[in-house]
Amino acid sequence: MFSGCSGEGAQTSYTRHVTSPSVRRVGLLGGTFDPPHFGHLAMADAVMSQLGLDEVRFVVAHEPWQKVGERVVTDSAIRQAMTTAMVNGRPGLSVDDQEIRRQGLTYTVDTLEATKAADPSIEMFLIVGADTAERIHTWHRLSDVLRLSTLVIVNRSSDIVSVPSAVQGVRHEVVTMDPVHVSSSDIRTAVATGASIGAMTLPAVQAIIAQHHLYEVVS
Repeated sequence: MFSGCSGEGAQTSYTRHVTSPSVRRVGLLGGTFDPPHFGHLAMADAVMSQLGLDEVRFVVAHEPWQKVGERVVTDSAIRQAMTTAMVNGRPGLSVDDQEIRRQGLTYTVDTLEATKAADPSIEMFLIVGADTAERIHTWHRLSDVLRLSTLVIVNRSSDIVSVPSAVQGVRHEVVTMDPVHVSSSDIRTAVATGASIGAMTLPAVQAIIAQHHLYEVVS
């Protein structure tokens, strides 16, 4: 498991309040993962440790509707391969490819409904960064998203997180982690300019980037 992810003042333990010990608490961390990096691992680790989750699933988007037209997104099969390489061998982490298999535009509510239908016994935690939470009022069928899951807002900076009005009054958690100063766009820019990405993502991910000649032109 990626270490060094508990922020100052963050929870160090979590007492489970469930009606049955058989209930699995599953986090869903969706994203384009183009490419995945150490910040994604740190976020998953922080949420697992602070909320006592049994598992975090990295849900690779097929065609994220909010990014259509912004830039050319790497083929979903390659992004899935990079994400799988990143979580391989890390306890409690897995990759969920249902959005890729479903094809079409990616909506979180569809993923939540399908996940619950496949295993009605699990308790779902939808993991988002604080920046994403600020735009959550624009999400498709937001009321159903919040009904089906507990929203987990991850604070990745030293700033105080304000809970969006759309989330107030519904189940939510705020998790604080140490900042990890890396983004997917940082990696894409570094590759295009010939800079090292060794401090940003795992060697297995770097190998796939090199194999497919990804990000050699700034996008």
